[in-house]
Amino acid sequence: MSAPAPTRPPIPARVPLATRPLGVIGSLRVARRNLLELIPEIATRAPMVSGWTGARWHMVMEPGALRRILKDRVGDYPKSLVTKLILGPAVGKGLFVAEGAEWLWQRRAAAPAFAPRNVEALAPVMTAAAEAASARLAAAPGRAADLHQEMVAATFEVISDVTFSGDEGLDRRAIHRAIDAYIAQTAKLSVLDIFGLPGWVPRPARLISGPVVRNLKHHADAAIAARRRAGPRPVPDLLDLLSAAQDPETGRRMTPGELRDNLLTFIVAGHETTALTLAWALYLCATDPAVQARARTEAQAALGTRAACTADLPALPLARCIVEESLRLYPPAGMLSRTAQKPDRILGREIRPGDTVMLPIYALHRHHALWSDPDRFDPNRFADPARIDRFAFLPFGAGPRICIGAGFAMQEAIIILATLLARHRFAPIAGREPRPEMILTLRPAGGIWLQVHPA
Repeated sequence: MSAPAPTRPPIPARVPLATRPLGVIGSLRVARRNLLELIPEIATRAPMVSGWTGARWHMVMEPGALRRILKDRVGDYPKSLVTKLILGPAVGKGLFVAEGAEWLWQRRAAAPAFAPRNVEALAPVMTAAAEAASARLAAAPGRAADLHQEMVAATFEVISDVTFSGDEGLDRRAIHRAIDAYIAQTAKLSVLDIFGLPGWVPRPARLISGPVVRNLKHHADAAIAARRRAGPRPVPDLLDLLSAAQDPETGRRMTPGELRDNLLTFIVAGHETTALTLAWALYLCATDPAVQARARTEAQAALGTRAACTADLPALPLARCIVEESLRLYPPAGMLSRTAQKPDRILGREIRPGDTVMLPIYALHRHHALWSDPDRFDPNRFADPARIDRFAFLPFGAGPRICIGAGFAMQEAIIILATLLARHRFAPIAGREPRPEMILTLRPAGGIWLQVHPA
């Protein structure tokens, strides 16, 4: 009698995409609940979808067309008004929202801070955060833990240490609270956004975020002023590197306001997105014990009893693949938005100036023409990166405006993930399935609750 065939792991949590036209009011209702539910299910099969909700819009999922938008004609497709309205109050004219010449000189100035040698020099902070996270999980073996909150704590330790190392007087907890409050208060879509009204028309829900933004900027300004009084650290941190940064072509350096805006950009993006990647990765490993066991064997062979460091990264290929598959299934930036500045044709369709061009990364990463069995967790997809179209996998964007911190984020995620998988075993909890929900980033509504046991 033959043995029964092994059962396949369940399909991980996914967003229920729209199966019928939503209209303007329906779009607003859905967007306030979960931005990704605006994406039509057909977007996981079609190369492009267009519509109108007070303004013309197009969703693009075809890699060649995405290359045109993000690389070949990037200047004709700046970030959308909605993106700037949501993030501008906190990050001003920092790298994330700046355009044209303002963006270019800041990118040139900041690039050396994220050069591989500087990213590697910051790795001990990541190793220490992995050690601390592991110790917190080990303190109560067999308990249920919200791995989203655990990873937020770990990655905020990293970003605060690499940004403000040694500044003991800085209220890091207050900065963390201010960031969370800002995201909660400002990131929801307004009906005025849906109708495409100009930026000078006030969005009432965002007006109330003024005190939170002022508080956030106050803390960053205080940190910059304190560092100027104390002088740079013996091993430069991100604040030192950006303070000394200058455009190699013009010699221009950042003003205190520009420095603050970019620091806040890196603090907000640098811990939120990596924490989400790690939390979803641990959830995915919990849903597939066989993959988790393979990753644990790999990590234990490479690390023994110590936490991971940069020297271990070549010995952790499966951990890297798990991180990349987590970024595919749950990209922190699940939707990018651009505004066309010039007439164009994409896949034979007319693009007019002022049209919103959406890049639904969540749908792209689950597109049936690009990925086999796209809703299933399978880190082996990334074993041979050469097989993946560069513009089919865009967790960090692409082209000139690719995320400047991508190398930093990948290094941090692999170090923390491998350390935790080597020491702990994660299992799902019945009735506590996470619900993917995008407001500003793709978060797990209600957290990611897993049972944690010693490995």
